[in-house]
Amino acid sequence: MSLWLAGLIVLALNLPFGYWRKTLRKFSWRWFLSIHAPVPLVVAIRVFGGLGWHPLTFVVLVGAFAAGQFLGGMIELIKKPSVTG
Repeated sequence: MSLWLAGLIVLALNLPFGYWRKTLRKFSWRWFLSIHAPVPLVVAIRVFGGLGWHPLTFVVLVGAFAAGQFLGGMIELIKKPSVTG
């Protein structure tokens, strides 16, 4: 598996977790779970994808992880009805 395909998978995998994280009270146990639950899946993608442990793989996959969490949170903010008045 290519590194960039793995990065896209990691990003997509983290979107729902980022969405969920944004709905939770910061630093609660569920908030920590929403961040750390996908980590074993990312490690599995790295191992079974044959990516090895080269420093560039860390940069790409951690960046994709963070981007997925961020974008998932942004989706939640966009879908959340705004209260005006």
